[in-house]
Order: sequence, then structure tokens, then C-alpha cells
Amino acid sequence: MFRLCCRMPFKIPESVLVVIHTPRLDVLVLERVGTGLWQSVTGSREPEDPDLEATARREVREETGLVAGTLADWRQTNRYEIWPQWRARYGPDVTHNVEHVFGFQVPELTVATLDPAEHVAQLWLPWQDAMEKVFSPTNRDAIWQLQQRLR
Repeated sequence: MFRLCCRMPFKIPESVLVVIHTPRLDVLVLERVGTGLWQSVTGSREPEDPDLEATARREVREETGLVAGTLADWRQTNRYEIWPQWRARYGPDVTHNVEHVFGFQVPELTVATLDPAEHVAQLWLPWQDAMEKVFSPTNRDAIWQLQQRLR
């Protein structure tokens, strides 16, 4: 007799970063559970996602409940080192992730329905303040680019 392993499969080291914003350049930022860190929507590609756009839409829906909005692939990628405390989620010898940047425009400020397993708070901030609030350098850069992309 043999046992089946119950371990979850490793995460794919490819993810999306989605900057949710209004036409007035207000940006939604979310506080991660247990960290005090603020960020835009992020998440790893899943094997069932047919493409990165599907990953971005799924992550926005899962983390905020938002489905009505305009998704734009900014055709920008970032490669960064995975923080040591999160590396066990990935396969052996995986140290870096490739992040694909998207924007998601909603017509006006709206209250997100947060996934309590991921986020504990939300703020809509002018892009300059949102850029200062987020912890990730790639997230700051994406928010900075927002004002250039929409003006």
C-alpha cells in the first residue's frame, strides 16, 4: 500500500500586477493580511489560466470582487527575486519571478469586496499618495506610469 502526497503543487513563478484606478487617477491599494504592507492586486498564474489576461481578471475578481472595468495589458514585465520567506511555495531552485503589469480602470470609486484571507483593508488614494503607500518598487513604478499612460 502507498500514500498519495497531499502537498499542493508549486506556484508558477509568473505573476500579474494589476493597478486598479479611476479616470481621475485615484488608485485602489490593499493591505495584506498579517504584514501591514500595502499593494495593488497581485497573483500567480494558475495552470488553468489560458493566458495572462485571464490571470489578471481572475486575481482582480478574487481579491476585490470587481468585474466591471476595462483591463489593459501594459506589455511590461518585471523580473525580481522572490523573498526568502515565500520561496518554499515555488519549485526547488526557483529564486525569481516574472511579473506582468496590467491596468484595470473602473468608472468611479467603488468599495471592493476583499478576500479576508488575503487583505484586511482598502484605500482609494490619488496616484501620488498610492505610489508612496505601496511597498513594492515594481508597484510604485507601475503607479507612476499610470499618470503618463492616461494623460
